[in-house]
Amino acid sequence: MKVLFYKNTAVHYVDIGKGAAVVLLHGFLENQSMWNHFIPELSQKNRVITIDLLGHGATGCLGYVHAMEDQADMVHAVLAELKIRKAVFIGHSMGGYVALAFAELFPEFMKGLILMNSTSRSDSEERKTNRNRAIKAVKKDYTSFVRLSIANLFSEENRTKLVDEIEKVKLEALETPLQGIIAALEGMKIRKDREVLLHLTTFPKMLILGEKDGVLNYAENVNQIDNTKVQLVPFPDGHMSHIENKAETLKVIADFVKKT
Repeated sequence: MKVLFYKNTAVHYVDIGKGAAVVLLHGFLENQSMWNHFIPELSQKNRVITIDLLGHGATGCLGYVHAMEDQADMVHAVLAELKIRKAVFIGHSMGGYVALAFAELFPEFMKGLILMNSTSRSDSEERKTNRNRAIKAVKKDYTSFVRLSIANLFSEENRTKLVDEIEKVKLEALETPLQGIIAALEGMKIRKDREVLLHLTTFPKMLILGEKDGVLNYAENVNQIDNTKVQLVPFPDGHMSHIENKAETLKVIADFVKKT
């Protein structure tokens, strides 16, 4: 684990392997440990960078709101420190929002993009209301909010099948500081719609979606790539493809990286 001080905030990241760069960005209530299963294979022929996003993992908070642009600027600072000029970006959920913000701010760095259980669209009004409710709920009962949030990320049948794995994810999530959770919810709530990037950018793109995702409606999110060259990879489970469809997700990602 390496540390970079970004705007007086300690950012923790891992840089492993040699070759073309691959940047892995975790989601809300996660940290870079979510990629542990993927790193050994991806780092065989690539330089893999994983980063604890602002307010998550071992990285500190920058303020009351962590906008996706703030996160993207921080990622850019890490890549500048490592002298990386081009990379494939893979973002899970909120990590996908950060990757899209990065693509808009620093297009010259983009070699390829995978949005995993993520979307290019901004929050609907209903979703914004739900974010506000979530902020109130986590302030009132932090532990219950985190545990319930994690359970809802898995398809119903997997909640009984993957009990041990889900418990591990919950324990990791409970290490996220309260302020980090609030800042992320505020940041996701105000994020821009970036669907245009799926249509106008020329680098290779992939969208991985779960057909039973309780967070992102599958049908609503498939049509964002209508009339684009974005490759769609559907899985039959929930929001956590890297756990629910572990082997298949790793293969899809490894193949994409190899070809890009």
